[in-house]
Amino acid sequence: MPRATKKAIQKLGLACALALALTGATAAQEYPTKGVNLIVPFPAGGGVDVVGRVVAQKLSDALGQQVLVLNRPGAGSVIGVRDGAKAAPDGYNILMLVTGASLPPDTGYDLAKDFVPISLVASIPIVIMSNPDVPAKSMNDIVALAKKQPGKVTIGTPPSPTLNYFGAEQFKSMTGTDLTVVTYKGTGPLTNDLLGGHVMFAFNTLPPAIGNIQAGKLRAIAVASPERLSAIPEVPTTKEAGLPDLEIVQYYGLVAPAGTPRAIVDKINKTMRGIMATDDFKQRIAAAGGSAMPSTPEEYATNIAHEEGKWAALIKKLGLKVEQ
Repeated sequence: MPRATKKAIQKLGLACALALALTGATAAQEYPTKGVNLIVPFPAGGGVDVVGRVVAQKLSDALGQQVLVLNRPGAGSVIGVRDGAKAAPDGYNILMLVTGASLPPDTGYDLAKDFVPISLVASIPIVIMSNPDVPAKSMNDIVALAKKQPGKVTIGTPPSPTLNYFGAEQFKSMTGTDLTVVTYKGTGPLTNDLLGGHVMFAFNTLPPAIGNIQAGKLRAIAVASPERLSAIPEVPTTKEAGLPDLEIVQYYGLVAPAGTPRAIVDKINKTMRGIMATDDFKQRIAAAGGSAMPSTPEEYATNIAHEEGKWAALIKKLGLKVEQ
């Protein structure tokens, strides 16, 4: 190939790359020009939905366009995550991802390949709670009751692959108890059945239950996190309750379909970091039993890989079958 032709091709390539970069930058400056869909892969009224709606409201205010929550529940988040993977990568479709989405086999998506991380949003631990009519006020009481009535003590959780479910199985294994795990489509239906006495205990999140806990209609027994929660400071951690290895913390974050322009990802990330720095956002997440967690896209990618890997190793160790 003549040197002049080769140079011309190189210049053309550089010009195209520059044009694409400028186009992406311009698109990010104008973004969004219409409403944005936020897919929440759990039912309305549950913990993920509560946080998702706080994020949607704050992003709507900051971006000047409506961010619409689309609940896509089913198979413990797999259906909604699969929908997110197939959505158009144009910045107008984002997903609220929760730890555990990669654990089932044959999901139809690969978190590392089919999504680009945007930002962590919050860390929210599991709270072990009961119907107040059940004669158990501590984790030791649950163990004693289960050993006295093997197979008859029920614990409600959302389905596999949620950490609520795996945490309950971990609790059974580490205490050597014969507990019956009853699964629900989400934490909203679970909380309703706990209130009605249809299930004795729950590995739940705080948002759908906090009002009933404060009213004395539900009893919070322990928080599966390293520290107590400001929303229920009187409730001990699982470590304080004698179970230091029972730590179940879910991480919520925003991701977009692979191929979403990096400039748009960066704009949403910057917007979220500003939102998470506000006292109002921090207080609303704290009221939901969590902590705001601003991050870069790269930091969130590291979190996803670490947490999914950690729980996959535990599931293998326990010999659990992951279903969806």
